[in-house]
Amino acid sequence: MLAAVACCTAVGNQEVNVFTTKLGGIHVPHRKNTAAQVPVRIPIPSVVRISTQMHIGAPAIPTVKPMDKVCVGTLIADNPDKLCSPIYSSVSGTVKKIEEVGSAQRTSTFIVIESDGNMTPDEAIAPPIIESCDDFIAAVRKSGIVGLGGAGFPTYAKIRVPSGKIDTVVVNGAECEPYITSDTQTMQNEPEEVINGLKLLMKYIGIPRAVIGVEKNKPQCISALKNVIDTDAVTIKTLPSVYPQGGEKVLVYNTTGRIIGEGKLPLDAGVIVINCTTLAAISKYVKTGMPLVEKCVTVDGSAIAEPKNVIAPIGTPVSALCDFCGGFRSTPKKAFLGGPMMGMPITSFNEPIVKQTNAVVVLDEKEARIPSPTACIRCGKCYDTCPFGLMPFEIAKALELKKPEQLEKLKVNLCMECGCCSYVCPANRELVQQNKLAKSMLRDYQKEKGGAGK
Repeated sequence: MLAAVACCTAVGNQEVNVFTTKLGGIHVPHRKNTAAQVPVRIPIPSVVRISTQMHIGAPAIPTVKPMDKVCVGTLIADNPDKLCSPIYSSVSGTVKKIEEVGSAQRTSTFIVIESDGNMTPDEAIAPPIIESCDDFIAAVRKSGIVGLGGAGFPTYAKIRVPSGKIDTVVVNGAECEPYITSDTQTMQNEPEEVINGLKLLMKYIGIPRAVIGVEKNKPQCISALKNVIDTDAVTIKTLPSVYPQGGEKVLVYNTTGRIIGEGKLPLDAGVIVINCTTLAAISKYVKTGMPLVEKCVTVDGSAIAEPKNVIAPIGTPVSALCDFCGGFRSTPKKAFLGGPMMGMPITSFNEPIVKQTNAVVVLDEKEARIPSPTACIRCGKCYDTCPFGLMPFEIAKALELKKPEQLEKLKVNLCMECGCCSYVCPANRELVQQNKLAKSMLRDYQKEKGGAGK
């Protein structure tokens, strides 16, 4: 919730224009300062810290040990028996240590590699041989690619679907959060890779049609993609520039008219949703055999001196990205991996970027300040702007009264934690935090109820 609350002030605690057709949403200041800036590579970092948990699923298990020599693309962690995505070295050099960093919530494992500065590719790198659907899925798994729009779900698991179950690919090119333009760069500069990755997916998974959803404030992206589409099976849907247009259920509805129900997946609506940069990464891997070892990251925010799009090895510390962008123009107060609405707050600039990092946003004191909440005035703005028509003020009440059965009726599990409700609340209520707590309470209640029924 911290990210969404920060956005209430970070992108202007001002009157917003509510978009009420389709599934609702809000207009947030775009602040796409880097939309026209072609990505540039940062200097090779001296050390990278690569997390073994850069995906939804089981952590990868290190396959290297301290003092091992590695190259760019050397496998350093995997867990083939679990839902997991393999992890590769992003630099050439020496494994210095494997460290565990603990917190009250969990312990994370990092593989620390000292770069030799040469970026020597692994000799085993070679394009995969793909002749069937199984070959394609195996190749996508071996690539280490996960959802690069921020979700981090292993892509091979997403595309491993029953034959004939899916009839449409929905490509997410919305990129609706403030500041972030890394997907924009992919669509503008590498449209051939996006479309080639899409064609591979459609061919080997057996999907007859695809629709690419792009917000109308990205005309260059729309033009670039149209110029390389050579089949009627692929169309572009121009979408209103409304947050959270890129939300999975919102995107599917606004591109296909299909509704993904509570507790359901896109698969249940006959759809696969995949990020445009994920498709480009698949295309590059099939051509070269080089797994996912680097990311294009937007570095921006009120505290950043020179906002840029940068290409950096996975595991590069955030501090190196900020230094490459001229450091700070003002004292940094809050920083996120991702955008200010749904990004992950970080407590140290030593945190490394991960596979799904699409942005580093750093805010100064003025924009990060969170106003004090006051009493709910029952204005209904949170309900009006919720993409799914939820009632955060009623959810908050049920949470306070500890009535999980009421939370179930209020469909709190539909909440995607996009932060629209917090953004528009004139009382500055911490509505997304309350929704998170309410979902946790409901999970405990449903678990207890299920256990009692056995």
